[in-house]
Amino acid sequence: MPTTAAASKTLITLQFLGMGLIWGSSFLFMKIALDGVSFGQVAWSRLVLGGLTLGLIVLVNQPRINNGPVLPRQPLVWLHFLVIAISGCVIPHLLFAWAEQYVSSSLASIYNAVTPIMTALMATLAFRVEKLVRAQVAGVVLGIIGVVVIIGPWQYSSLTGDLWGQLACLGAAVCYGFTFGYTRRFLSGRPIAGSTFAFLNIGIAGFLMLLLTPVLAWSPVALTVPIVLCLLALGALGTGIAYIWNINVLRAWGPTNASTVTYVTPVVGVMLGVLVLSETFSWHEPSGALLVLVGILLTQKRLRLRPVGARGRAAASV
Repeated sequence: MPTTAAASKTLITLQFLGMGLIWGSSFLFMKIALDGVSFGQVAWSRLVLGGLTLGLIVLVNQPRINNGPVLPRQPLVWLHFLVIAISGCVIPHLLFAWAEQYVSSSLASIYNAVTPIMTALMATLAFRVEKLVRAQVAGVVLGIIGVVVIIGPWQYSSLTGDLWGQLACLGAAVCYGFTFGYTRRFLSGRPIAGSTFAFLNIGIAGFLMLLLTPVLAWSPVALTVPIVLCLLALGALGTGIAYIWNINVLRAWGPTNASTVTYVTPVVGVMLGVLVLSETFSWHEPSGALLVLVGILLTQKRLRLRPVGARGRAAASV
C-alpha cells in the first residue's frame, strides 16, 4: 500500500510538471506555427485537435460519477459549458494567437501569468464567490501595477501593433479570469467526471471552431514538419491531455496548490523564447513580471502582510 501511495504521489507530481512544461511551451509552439498558418488556423487546430483527443478518452473510458450518465442531461448545464467554451477557449486562444504576430512568445507567457490576478477580481467583483482580505487586495493592486510596468505606456506615442498585441494578451487573461469565476459559480459543484468536464469544455469550443472554419481557417497554409508537430502538440497535448492532468492535480492537491502551475509556465515560456528564438527583453518587462509574481503570491495567500502594530508589539516583547 505505501508503495502504491508513493507511486500515486509521484504520478501526480509528474503530471503537474508536465502541465507546466506543455503549457509553458505552447507560446513557443504558437510562434513557430505562425510561420506557416494564420492565427485563426492556430486557434482552430488546437481546439479541434484537443476536442478530438478528449473525445476519444471519454469514449474509451466512459467515466461516470455514482453510476450516473457519462454526459450531463440538463440543457442548462450544456448552456453553461457553451459560455466557458467561448470565454475560456475560443476568445482567449484567438487573442493569444493573434497577439503573437506582434509580441514575443516570452512576453505572451508573462501575460498569461496575470490570470490569477484577473481570477481574483472576477471571483470577487463579478461572481461574488470569494471575498478578498487586505493582503489579497494589495496583491491585486500590485499585480495591476506590474501589468502597467510590463506594457510600458511611456514607450508609445501612438497605437502600435506591439501595444495592441500586449492588450490582446491582457484580454485573454481577463477571459481566463472570467471563466474560472463562472466555472466556480455555476459548474464546479456538479457531479461531472474530470475527463468529461474537460471534453465538454474543449469539445464544444472545437465544434464552434468547425462552424467558423470558413471565417477562420479557410486560407492557404505552408506546412512544414516543425509546424505540424507544433500544432499537434498545441492540440493533442496542450489542449487535450494536459487538461486531464490538471483535473487530477486539482483533485489531489486542491485548487491553491494546483494553481502554482502559474509560476512554472512563464518560466518555461521565457526560457524557450530566449533559448530557441533568441528573444530579448527591455528592463521594464521582467521588472513588471516580478511585481505580478509578488501580487499573485499575495492574492493566493502565499505571502502575508504583517500588521505594523504586530511588528511593534513583537519588538517590544524582545
